[in-house]
Amino acid sequence: MNKQAFVSSVLGEFSQTPATEIASAFAPTNIALCKYWGKRDVELNLPVTPSLSLTLPEKGTTTALTVIDKAQDEIVLNGETLANDTPFSRRIVDFLDLFRKASLHFHIDTRNNMPSSAGLASSASGFAALVDALNSLFGWHLEDRQLSLLARLGSGSACRSFWQGFVEWHRGEQADGLDSYAEPISTIWPELRLGVLILDDRVKPIGSRKAMLRCQKTSCYYPAWPDKVDRDLKTLKQAIQSKDFESLAETSENNALAMHALMFTAMPPISYWTPATQEVMQKVWWLRQEGLPVYFTQDAGPNIKLLFEEKHTAALKEHFPQLDVVVPFLQREVDR
Repeated sequence: MNKQAFVSSVLGEFSQTPATEIASAFAPTNIALCKYWGKRDVELNLPVTPSLSLTLPEKGTTTALTVIDKAQDEIVLNGETLANDTPFSRRIVDFLDLFRKASLHFHIDTRNNMPSSAGLASSASGFAALVDALNSLFGWHLEDRQLSLLARLGSGSACRSFWQGFVEWHRGEQADGLDSYAEPISTIWPELRLGVLILDDRVKPIGSRKAMLRCQKTSCYYPAWPDKVDRDLKTLKQAIQSKDFESLAETSENNALAMHALMFTAMPPISYWTPATQEVMQKVWWLRQEGLPVYFTQDAGPNIKLLFEEKHTAALKEHFPQLDVVVPFLQREVDR
C-alpha cells in the first residue's frame, strides 16, 4: 500500500475543499523513553517495534496554513522563507499533496520553540501540528487516533504528539498499518521532571531516517533490538503504573544507550555524541554515585534530556545552570 491509498483508507471520501481559509494548530514535542529505531515498512513508516514517550507540553511546533491564490506553496520556518527545493520544503509539499487538489496551495508558517533537526523531535511535533491544522482547515473532525495514523506518514514519532504525559505507539501487525497508532497511558505523575540540555543546536550530520536504515542493514546487533525493546517496554509500563522512578529512569537511560550502540556498530559507524555529550553523561553517572538520583536519555542528536524528580530540581540546576526544566504533567491539557 502506498501513502495515498493509506490516506484514503483512513479518511474514506474526505473533503479536499477547505472549510476555511486559515487554520493553525500547536503540537507538543515528545521524547521517547523506549526508542523507535527501525522500520518494517519504509513507505508507511511502520515501526519494527513499539515505543513509549513522554510529552513536553509547552515545547513544540505551531503551524498556520493559509489558502493562497498562487502557483506554488510558500513555506516559512521560524520566520525564514524557504526555497521550495530545500529538503524541508520538499518534505512538507509532498505530505500536503496527499490531502489536496493539485490547484490548491498554501502559505505555511511553522515555528518551533525547540531547535530544528538537532535530535529534539522537532519533526514529530511539526507533522503533528500540520495534520491538526489540516483537520481544522478542511473540517474533517477527526479523532485523535486518526490524526495519529496520518501524522505517522510524515514522521513516525509524530503519531505520539497528540497527548499529554506518557504515550505508547503500538507496532501493529497489519500490512496496511491501520493498527499502528499511538494512544495515551492514563497515569499522571506530578513529581516527574524532564530537563533539556541543549549542547549543540546545529543540524545533525545524518538524519534519523538514513541512520536507522543503516543500522537495520549493517549493525550486527540489530537482530537483538526488538527483544530488548519488548523487555524495556514491559519494565517501563510497570514502572509507570507503580511510579517507580528508579526503574523508569534506569530503563530509559539503558534503552537510549542500546540504540546508540547500534549506531556505533553500523557500517560506516554513526555517532551523534560530541565531547559535551560525553561530559554530561559522565557527570550524570558521577552524580548518581554521589547519591543524586538523575538519569539521562538521548535521541538521534547530541543533546541530552535528564530524568529526575521535582525535589531534586534545585540541586540539578546548581550542577547544570543551563538546564531547561519541563513539567510533563501540567494541570491543564495541551491546547491544539
